[in-house]
Amino acid sequence: MSMILGDIGNTSVDLYLNGKRTKFSVARFDPLSLSGEIYYVSVNSAFNKRIVTLENWYDLSKWIDWDKYYPTMGIDRIMVCEAVDDGVIVDAGSAITVDVMRGGVYHGGFIALGVRAAQEAYALLSPALDMSFNFEVDLAKMAKNTPDALTVGFLAPLICKIESLGKPVYVTGGDGRLLSRFIPEAVVVEDLIFQGMKKLIEKGVKC
Repeated sequence: MSMILGDIGNTSVDLYLNGKRTKFSVARFDPLSLSGEIYYVSVNSAFNKRIVTLENWYDLSKWIDWDKYYPTMGIDRIMVCEAVDDGVIVDAGSAITVDVMRGGVYHGGFIALGVRAAQEAYALLSPALDMSFNFEVDLAKMAKNTPDALTVGFLAPLICKIESLGKPVYVTGGDGRLLSRFIPEAVVVEDLIFQGMKKLIEKGVKC
């Protein structure tokens, strides 16, 4: 039976099997519905309590060499780092995380607001700033309207910092393709977290 990989978030269960992803609501998902071996990472403590006694669910956080990272680093962030030996990893989700791996060693990173969070933050400053970003804008030019000004103000420093960290750049996450428009040589890898999980499992099997 094929191995199933699971990324458990606060609201969704994202499963990966034979190159295909399927998402379920955490509230409606029944862990007992899956047979075979499920290797997972989770940020959902309530869900973890539901599966703690299930012998076919394997928590990959126990396989991580935590000395490579810092103690409070998010498990999903670590997994995308595990997928890359050399490069800059940009995970554009609710927050945008940027991390650097060189020779399989973690060299640090940073966290920025995600696209939606940034737009909401501007809106809180003033109703006049409550508008969507323009992802067709030229970051090299000074803006002449408010949507472009907001977009350049948010993205230009972020993209500049990412490009300063070196190459290659791997982009993943829900807004990964949007960001990749501004990083011409970036490689978009939508299932990067699952690639990291597979590499970690392979390391564990070899050990």
